[in-house]
Amino acid sequence: MKDILWLVQNTLSVTFRKKKNIIIYLFMPLIGIFISFLIYGGDQKTILHIGVVNHDEGKISTDSITFLKGLENVKVSFIDDSKVKDQIVSGKLDGVITFDKGFSDSVLKGNPNDIQITSIKGATITGFIKSYLYQYIDNISTISKVAEGNMKQFEKMYKQFQQSEFKVSTHSLADTSKSKNMTYQSIGFLIMIMLMSAGNMSEIILAEKENRTYFRLLSTPINARKYIFSNIIVNMIVMTVQVLITLTVMTTIFHIDIHVPFLSAVGVMLIFALISVGISLITTSFANSRSAAGALQNLIVLPTVMLSGCFWPVEIMPTSIQKIADFLPQRWTLATLTKLQEGNSFSSLYLNIMILFAFAIAFFLIAIYKFSRNNNVKSFV
Repeated sequence: MKDILWLVQNTLSVTFRKKKNIIIYLFMPLIGIFISFLIYGGDQKTILHIGVVNHDEGKISTDSITFLKGLENVKVSFIDDSKVKDQIVSGKLDGVITFDKGFSDSVLKGNPNDIQITSIKGATITGFIKSYLYQYIDNISTISKVAEGNMKQFEKMYKQFQQSEFKVSTHSLADTSKSKNMTYQSIGFLIMIMLMSAGNMSEIILAEKENRTYFRLLSTPINARKYIFSNIIVNMIVMTVQVLITLTVMTTIFHIDIHVPFLSAVGVMLIFALISVGISLITTSFANSRSAAGALQNLIVLPTVMLSGCFWPVEIMPTSIQKIADFLPQRWTLATLTKLQEGNSFSSLYLNIMILFAFAIAFFLIAIYKFSRNNNVKSFV
């Protein structure tokens, strides 16, 4: 145990003696958070700018405009008919509503007409306006039909409609999709960095074989198993720090609600850290040099990260690609975190956890087998 601790301490001191390695290993994962903020950090509240041209000047058209002004996130301004095209094309207005002469009379007759909606932004704008304004106008038209031409009766019912004690209160619900998307993006980037970090740390084995340090160590009481085990410990220490720094910065500095208990998120990511170490040892066991290991690492990490949905939701990819993603550990890691965000407890996701551990065990067994078969010392001269 003493030899292993010495190897761990020596590897950490040699690795982090260079300041650039501190930035690469400990602060690179934070880039994912900044990218998430650039994508999702903007204020998504939109103000709809609507222009009104009123040729009718009747009571119902005036009341309809007052109704529009009362809508939340809608700003109404009066414009001249001659400026409609310029205001729309320049983008100063999202849409223009024109009340033609005779609009109020058409509503009183029970056949609303003489209203135009102009917009170059399509159904996004016109659909929103119609859903509110048309319903309001239809209510007035229904009152007119019930009154059957009796203006006194209509005025009475219309007044009651305008002064109705029945009110609809609105309450804003917290939009969790934004923080969940930011969490997904940040964790996806962290997964990529963890895989690359594990690969770089495991390449130390090849580097020390190339410069003969590895063989000098084996001439001491230190054996190959102790050396490999110490490398695994160093990998786990580095990635544990990466996970803790990333999640802490997300929750305490950027105040991103990850919607997952902190310890549960750490637990899932530490299991993935074991998987990352297993993958890195496989690339090291199959490579004869650091350059070959780096090329093999890129060949494994980048495609699997993209296919598993670390950069975008896997649901947007073709069905055939989604089936491939089901065989990747990154996909299962993200799926487990998503289920935790949905309110599932850590213990209820035992199948996901077992599958992640199965990935780790399988990768370690492959690496152990390959290392045991690789006895060619000359390949590292």
